[in-house]
Amino acid sequence: MPPSASRNPNRPLSPHLGIWRWGPHMLVSILHRVTGAALTVAGMALLCWWLIAIAAGPDAYATFVKVATSPVGLFVLIGLSWAFFQHSFSGLRHLVMDIGAGFELATNKAMAIATIGGSAAATFALWAYIFGATR
Repeated sequence: MPPSASRNPNRPLSPHLGIWRWGPHMLVSILHRVTGAALTVAGMALLCWWLIAIAAGPDAYATFVKVATSPVGLFVLIGLSWAFFQHSFSGLRHLVMDIGAGFELATNKAMAIATIGGSAAATFALWAYIFGATR
């Protein structure tokens, strides 16, 4: 039997993005995946470079510090710290949902907005502290 014969042609294969209304909960779900990948790839690459620079000696470490404290380096570090906080707060949101709470639309939306706002606030607080402590 051909595969098309077993499927009801009046029924869609899966919901299309056009029928979903975008909301903060969808953004947080996507950001959770993106930040996890960014932390895995970029975070581990930066960590490995830092450890190798420490092991290679003062000149290699000075090069690492020079790059890390450049405007591009700071942009990457701030982005990675935001990704860390976003991923962590999103993970806490998922933990709450895993215990069976927070599925009501208003609660889910509020938790998603709190996740986005909390990660931005935590990133700002961290870097305000770092810049205040180093200047």
